[in-house]
Amino acid sequence: MTTIFGRRVLLRPLEASDFGAWREVRRRNAEWLEPWEPSRIAGHPDVVEDHSAFSSRCAARQRERQLGTGFGFGIFVDGCFAGEINLSSVQRGAFQSAYVGYWMDRARAGQGYVPEALVVVCRYAFEDLRLHRLQVAIIPRNDRSHRVVQKLALRDEGVALRYLEINGVWEDHVRYAITAEEWHQRGDELLAAWVD
Repeated sequence: MTTIFGRRVLLRPLEASDFGAWREVRRRNAEWLEPWEPSRIAGHPDVVEDHSAFSSRCAARQRERQLGTGFGFGIFVDGCFAGEINLSSVQRGAFQSAYVGYWMDRARAGQGYVPEALVVVCRYAFEDLRLHRLQVAIIPRNDRSHRVVQKLALRDEGVALRYLEINGVWEDHVRYAITAEEWHQRGDELLAAWVD
């Protein structure tokens, strides 16, 4: 299992045994997260309430890691589950790219844990996985999420119209990106500010 460390955060794949902690945080944050996430697929079990559905989700993430197509991490602060950050849709060949998504427990929001986790994931993506490009897509009105990428000065690539279905609506997203070349230029600075 891949475990990566920041200054204050530990990132590791979630396991079936994390269900209780994950469910508690997700239940407590349901209203906080709902405006920013895709709708649950009708007829599928509720992963927040169904242990076997959560276990299947963990197993699917494990298969993605084995195939090299995705790398999901729980964010742990002081040994407690606090959120998630994921590298998804990893593509190789000429693209060498992935998408980054994240969410944080409202009780821990605004304390710099997500920017720190994002820098840790960038180091892993560029230095270990040897990817060339990462993209973060954010709904324009999601001010908290924009602050994460702005703190790290990720490049704004403009608005993608009706980019993702979020909570039943096709939402525009602002796309931010960082490439391996930018990481080579700025990685030490970002690590010094957020991780080391």
